[in-house]
Amino acid sequence: MAVQRTVYFSGHVQGVGFRYTARRVARGFDVTGFVRNLPDGRVHIVAEGEIDELDQFIEAIKSQMQGMIRGLQSNDAPATGRFISFDITF
Repeated sequence: MAVQRTVYFSGHVQGVGFRYTARRVARGFDVTGFVRNLPDGRVHIVAEGEIDELDQFIEAIKSQMQGMIRGLQSNDAPATGRFISFDITF
């Protein structure tokens, strides 16, 4: 069952290649969506896929960016199917 996961990462997550890392990591998983910087210094990810894929995707990002992430908030909702790839947005 596909879901949409919205994740907000806080900490030292801007200016360190976080968005590019998220996009690269996404290529290894069956997920679609986007990553972007927010004006308040957080990074915002919206990703759709199967729950197990999303769990592994987020864990891979946390592993790659360990030491930069101080907080993480996420919630799941029904998938919309509106994304065809995983991209960086501005």
